[in-house]
Amino acid sequence: MKQSIWLIFLVLFISCKQEPTKIYTLQDDVALLASDSLMGRETGTENELMAANYLAGRFKGIGLAPAGMADTYFQTFTFKPKKDPHQEVTYIKAGDSTITGTNVIGFIDNKASNTIILGAHYDHLGMGGEGSLYRGDAAIHNGADDNASGVAVLLQLAQKLKQSELKGNNYLIMAFSGEEIGLLGSNYFAKNPTIELENVNYMINMDMVGRLRDSKVLSVSGTGTSRIWPQVLNANNQDFELVLKESGVGPSDHTSFYLQDIPVLHFFTGQHEDYHKPTDDADKLNYEGMEQITTYIMGVITELNDDAKLAFMKTKNESEEVPRFKVAMGVIPDYLFGGKGMRIDGVSEEKPAQRAGLLKGDVVVQMGDSTVVDMMSYMRALSAFEEGDTTTVVVDREGKQISVQIKF
Repeated sequence: MKQSIWLIFLVLFISCKQEPTKIYTLQDDVALLASDSLMGRETGTENELMAANYLAGRFKGIGLAPAGMADTYFQTFTFKPKKDPHQEVTYIKAGDSTITGTNVIGFIDNKASNTIILGAHYDHLGMGGEGSLYRGDAAIHNGADDNASGVAVLLQLAQKLKQSELKGNNYLIMAFSGEEIGLLGSNYFAKNPTIELENVNYMINMDMVGRLRDSKVLSVSGTGTSRIWPQVLNANNQDFELVLKESGVGPSDHTSFYLQDIPVLHFFTGQHEDYHKPTDDADKLNYEGMEQITTYIMGVITELNDDAKLAFMKTKNESEEVPRFKVAMGVIPDYLFGGKGMRIDGVSEEKPAQRAGLLKGDVVVQMGDSTVVDMMSYMRALSAFEEGDTTTVVVDREGKQISVQIKF
């Protein structure tokens, strides 16, 4: 009898014993999302769906409630690929020659009146294609910085918010599909929301936050969409040299929410030579910098926890002021550069800048008759040239002014 009781106790003990919950790091999530096995997470592919399933599993493990369609973590949308790059995408029912993207959405319900949306896109370029800046044969574009980095920070924020005492808002956690081909996933959600958008307090977007430089320069866009943003961002800043940009419109998913009259912030650590190339890999990310950004965003959310709903403000649409170009220099600008001129952050192969001998780190200060003092003046100067034109470009290279001839 005693032996039987002991056996029953042993069976109960073993059945109740649980494996310890895995603690995921930023490195863990980036390593999975930017692995060759997902082949670049192109929108609508089986590889993107594998990434979506991974994210749904992570959401469930964190304890987020499903907030997609039909009590799942998924919100799907179907469209036909654009033939004209200026054509507006129309969402349609699935059929021949259509693509289906998948947003992944979770919810922390604190029974609050308002909800904060935190988002990052998880799709990328697959094997390259139209958006790639790589000139070689088709290759996997793993997109570690763009945008496994943003998704990894998103997951860390979700974990912290789930475990926190911040109950002043609910939290909608979203991983967007279709960003690389036109902000499609966030645009679809904004027009087909799974929560009441009128109850959304504000939206925070993370896109390419994995390459924080030694200078600690961090770009935050959307700071003009609510009057309180500059004050809160500066008050919580201890680590960064902030570059604050007012416009709520930009080339990432926060734009879809700004257009719904929702205050937004967009965090970005800058472009680099690996942008939209197969070399954007996990081992090149600054994980310590990503941790600092996570802590910073948590500080912003914490300060606003007990505040009233933020008032929305419209901003100037800077993208409408960008000139049209007939030619290109073949450089990656340093969008975080705060000095006078346009600093080159990368030079594309077999393009006018490389043929003229321009280098990464050169600062363009003059183009033809035009003085270049910032990004906008550079773009205005460039827009004046046509294919076949030749002009003199003056750059500052380590304190010395160098003139080169460039043929477009």
